[in-house]
Amino acid sequence: MVFGKLREYRVVPVVAVDSVDDGLRLCEALLEGGLPVAEITFRTAAAEAVIRAASQKFPDLILGAGTVLTSDQVQKAADAGAKFAVAPGFNPVVVAAARRAGLPFAPGVCTPSDIEAAVAAGCTMLKFFPAEASGGVPMLKALIGPYGHLGLQFCPTGGVTTENLRAYLALPAVAFVGGTWIAKKEFIQAGKWGEISSLAAAARTAANGG
Repeated sequence: MVFGKLREYRVVPVVAVDSVDDGLRLCEALLEGGLPVAEITFRTAAAEAVIRAASQKFPDLILGAGTVLTSDQVQKAADAGAKFAVAPGFNPVVVAAARRAGLPFAPGVCTPSDIEAAVAAGCTMLKFFPAEASGGVPMLKALIGPYGHLGLQFCPTGGVTTENLRAYLALPAVAFVGGTWIAKKEFIQAGKWGEISSLAAAARTAANGG
């Protein structure tokens, strides 16, 4: 399963790009940094086209769709070639659409009620969001406590950086972390592809205990 593969890389760059050209250059930069993973968010109109173009040009890249808020976006992501999708919150309609599309999906949670709703809908990979603003590692540990026996896996996102990712990854229930720090929008707009490659490499090294 794709989430198992993401667990091997431990870090998923969360990216918003405004054009296919920028999206392809970004994917090249991530690959050069040794991090063949990207979550292309539906925060921009270019997301679907970027996923389609990048999935064709870089077949070894694990491309996902982020900020997936509607059933229509689920279908667009799946049709474009996304291998997984995530959302900032839990919406049972979107979860059901992802299941119909055969698209591995991680809804966002930050409370016990969120987790129970997601579990009831059959979800086992959950995005802890916004991670740092919701209490960070201590909050996630507290949430995992009552649900640890369910075998849930978490992807903390929101405020995660190279400096704090190891604290999250030290929790056995954390499969990988996500974040925008590797490919910030200003880096993409300025064409700082080398810097993005360096940040990707640094994130991988940190995630692997280096």
